Amino acid sequence: MADRTSLSHGADIAPARSWWGWGDPGQALPDAECAELAALVPGAAGTAQPIPSIASLELPPVRVSAPRTLAHLVSGDPADRAGHTYGKAFRDVVRALHGDLAAAPDLVAFPREERDVVDLLDWAAASDVAVIPYGAGSSVVGGVEYRAGTHSGVLSMDLSGMGRVLEIDRVSRSARIQAGALGPCLEAQLRPHGLTLRHFPQSFAFSTLGGWLATRAGGHYATLHTHIDDLTAALRVVTPAGVSESLRLPGSGAGPSPDRLFLGSEGTLGIITEAWMRLQDRPVHKASASVVFDRFPAAVDAVRAVAQSGLYPANCRLLDPGEAALSGVAGGGRSVLVLGVESAHHPVGGRLAELVALARDHGGSPVGGSTAAGDSAVGDSAAEAWRSAFLRMPYIRDGLARMSVISETFETACTWDRFPELYEAVHRDVGAAVRAATGAEALINCRFTHVYPDGPAPYFTVIAPGRRGSEVAMWDAIKAAAMHTLGEHRATVTHHHAVGRDHRPGYDRQRPEPFALALRAAKQALDPAGILNPGVLFDAAG
Repeated sequence: MADRTSLSHGADIAPARSWWGWGDPGQALPDAECAELAALVPGAAGTAQPIPSIASLELPPVRVSAPRTLAHLVSGDPADRAGHTYGKAFRDVVRALHGDLAAAPDLVAFPREERDVVDLLDWAAASDVAVIPYGAGSSVVGGVEYRAGTHSGVLSMDLSGMGRVLEIDRVSRSARIQAGALGPCLEAQLRPHGLTLRHFPQSFAFSTLGGWLATRAGGHYATLHTHIDDLTAALRVVTPAGVSESLRLPGSGAGPSPDRLFLGSEGTLGIITEAWMRLQDRPVHKASASVVFDRFPAAVDAVRAVAQSGLYPANCRLLDPGEAALSGVAGGGRSVLVLGVESAHHPVGGRLAELVALARDHGGSPVGGSTAAGDSAVGDSAAEAWRSAFLRMPYIRDGLARMSVISETFETACTWDRFPELYEAVHRDVGAAVRAATGAEALINCRFTHVYPDGPAPYFTVIAPGRRGSEVAMWDAIKAAAMHTLGEHRATVTHHHAVGRDHRPGYDRQRPEPFALALRAAKQALDPAGILNPGVLFDAAG
């Protein structure tokens, strides 16, 4: 078919990655800027924690070696082991800064094709070696860290060498893509065909398609197609029991979905190697606007009206007064709603006007004027200010961590009727946990990342001074309080950050027990040796 293309190579876009913190090491804050930030947090440390060199790290000895036939795929280099020890949660960054890499994998594997994955799993199962699937390491829930266990060794399997778009079906507007494709690499291969996946999480440049699928990541769209699930047509997964490949279909009612078993399974049931993904034509028409509110409850009501309107904006981010001030978008106790719409085929100014009118009906005041143009449009200034702050925030978090400032984020989703009480409870109960852990008052902010007709997905940020050497214990106490509060108010333990190991206590309470029995049975059937990402989602026997 003329509109179906097989591709043999991909765009080689592999950005440098920090071994200890977020993203590009060249974007890390210098000591002086870390100190300037910490000065805004009363009680913060006065000097920045030094960043250890790889040479100074004391890594545990390597306990296993790969057979000769696989030796070319694995590395025991200290830099590779250090860079694959943790994800990018606050507690991960702090431990790395303190040189605590006791959890380092023995080896790191870099498969180049699916056959390599199969061979590595066969060896690992026969040798009692735990395998931790690794995309680009942006997990913030302990999803790529081996914790307590009795395995003979640990292998981190880095899929980044499998990053090609293999096939494009232009007629059905979909593509078969290897799971190791980083966000920019994936989009670069689709761009010449006028197509896009349009899935842009905050970690876009430092995360992979397989990671998005394994964690059910939330992406670009604030409404309608919010999760990677919505864009997935079929999966190919390597398990120790065999290869599972689902049939690509636009929809099916043939029993439980095989894809749903592996979406969100976080590498504990199998390793996703390929996926057929639903694509879109690249948007040409875009429009954006920002609306300010004097009262946060009125802003929440406006967003609910937008979510229930059927207008489906691509962007619908509500910043509460604290978040708006922290992002430099607005002050004076005002909340800000950032709206955006887009289309590949039709002008969208009229739809934006309808959305703004809804916000105005609830007391909102549009600011800065809206923009509507082609792909070169940058949007209104408030939206751009928020976007810049959004992309910079992980580096700021790392800078604060170097100053021993606790910076915790957690996200959830609840129904609209429960949100006001949840919002108050987080400020009250998590605030009390911060005082108990640190002796200081916390800055607690909130924004909506995604919204649905029946409820929002609030994302909370908690900032407070910590004590050097005690940051992890403080973070753990605050995290536990946050999970308890979410559970008490029937909110999910996570909307888009996955479960990993850090969310296990909350997930164990949220998950129905019969479903837990089914998951354990699936684990036993697919991974009888128990080598795949042990401790994530559930324990095989309990």
